[in-house]
Amino acid sequence: MKEKTIEQKFRAAVKAAGGLAVKFTSPGFDGMPDRLALLPDGKMAFVEVKAPGEKPRPLQLSRHRLLRRLGFKVYVLDDESQIGGIIDEIQSA
Repeated sequence: MKEKTIEQKFRAAVKAAGGLAVKFTSPGFDGMPDRLALLPDGKMAFVEVKAPGEKPRPLQLSRHRLLRRLGFKVYVLDDESQIGGIIDEIQSA
């Protein structure tokens, strides 16, 4: 399965949960996660989408650590079976 397909399924699942999964771009600050998941009641998290088995690059991992130190949830999604669990975890935070 391609990264794009996983990303589409994630966007659809977030929408079904009443939220938005917006494309996140940060000019001049490379390595930021692909999507910002915004769910009802002010719940949010960053999601890095990868093709199955792919891992984040070192710069991406550095950005993930930075975001986590700031108190944000960051997920790496590389299999559609993870989508429900990620959304549940964001909602319960």
